[in-house]
Amino acid sequence: MVSSAEVRLGDLRVVPLGVGTWAWGTKRLWGYGGDYDERDLEAAFRTSLEAGITLFDTAEIYGSGASERILGRLIRKSGEEVVVATKFAPLPYRLGARSLLKAVQGSRERLGIETVDLYQVHFPSPLLSIERLMDALAEAVKRGWVRNVGVSNYGAGQMFRAARRLERHGIPLASNQVHYSLLHRAPERNGVLDACRELGAVLIAYSPLAQGLLTGKYRPGVRAAGGLRRLDRRFRRKGLERIRPVVDLLRRVGEAHGGRTPAQVALNWLAMRDGVLPIPGAKNERQARENAGALGWRMSEDEFHRLERATRAL
Repeated sequence: MVSSAEVRLGDLRVVPLGVGTWAWGTKRLWGYGGDYDERDLEAAFRTSLEAGITLFDTAEIYGSGASERILGRLIRKSGEEVVVATKFAPLPYRLGARSLLKAVQGSRERLGIETVDLYQVHFPSPLLSIERLMDALAEAVKRGWVRNVGVSNYGAGQMFRAARRLERHGIPLASNQVHYSLLHRAPERNGVLDACRELGAVLIAYSPLAQGLLTGKYRPGVRAAGGLRRLDRRFRRKGLERIRPVVDLLRRVGEAHGGRTPAQVALNWLAMRDGVLPIPGAKNERQARENAGALGWRMSEDEFHRLERATRAL
């Protein structure tokens, strides 16, 4: 159960925490250019690196390419070594697996890098077979454009198909990026977590704070949800009242470890799981610093299981 100080991601080694950059440059959904801008993102980037967090996960469709461009500028400006993960979106107009190679080139140009450390298929495609996509990914590896191969939002069966095809090319499946948090435990039930462990692939957990529900910021009558959260019933009064005992437990565990926040405890819970790497978002220095506080300590086995039991049915 308990993770080591590092996670082996393909041929890379990273601390068990990364940074998700969906909000970087995304105006319509996340309000980029309003209450945060590139200066805030640069502060988040530098704060993360100072804490030893080097994995930054982006995608070609985040902000219509803006996220990749911003990340690329920050990498060049810093001169630091960064592990870059990005994704290919198999959209309906992309009728051939060769479109993946063109997409890799586009991501490399926007990021300003020669080789993508981890290139992932963003979601399964009803038009492009898993086998064809994996063949195209293998070609990208052979050309030196991609270092490691992953998938995202794949089910267990789809993972095994992808891994079998990649094996023909002598390439392991490095990861599967899926929704996973204390409030979303589906990977434990649908076989994805077990498949990752069987294949030696890392489970990269996106939305590990349940879009902020596990931070304790949102409480009935205290803070109204905005943006995408307005559409999520969990942010309404009944939903917030339902998870209040979980947030209270997170707060108690945090108090027992030097005043850690609920968010830091929730991230630590995921990071303690073998082969799991959470990637919370960070739009500013404060958020990046809080995320980093999930590292460098470990809750007890009893606390881990108390949280597991308290959230199992949610």
